[in-house]
Amino acid sequence: MSDNLRAIEDWAGVLLARLGAGERRTLNQTIARDLRRSQQQRIATQQNPDGSLYAPRKPRKNLRGKVGGVRRKMFAKLGKAKHLKLQSTAGSIAIGFVGRTARLARVHQYGLRDRVERGGPDVQYDRRQLLGLTDADLELIRDRLLEHLAS
Repeated sequence: MSDNLRAIEDWAGVLLARLGAGERRTLNQTIARDLRRSQQQRIATQQNPDGSLYAPRKPRKNLRGKVGGVRRKMFAKLGKAKHLKLQSTAGSIAIGFVGRTARLARVHQYGLRDRVERGGPDVQYDRRQLLGLTDADLELIRDRLLEHLAS
């Protein structure tokens, strides 16, 4: 994946050097919005960047000892623009989570240990890649660059 990204960077670097800073910033902002939309859709469908589904939630016991499951999707609100921020300049694009949301996302992104609730035991979370580039995302970047350079 990083080889494909490096190839696009090498290919586009020469072409982007010819653009002014304002044009690059506008182009980066367009690409960043499209990438955020792609990440939001992937999070909503509960898929890792490689196309595999997220690891399912572990069943939880409630206070009365009954075993039950959580019926709603994981990360239902995490993909909203309120939490998934983007930052673009003439030279870079950054998409990520901020604040308390960033901590939650980091635990799931890398499969770290954390507490489910305050004062509760530490739990090893399964790895669920919230952010990452798919092959379709790389094609999207390439297509946006070509569209901008052609116009």
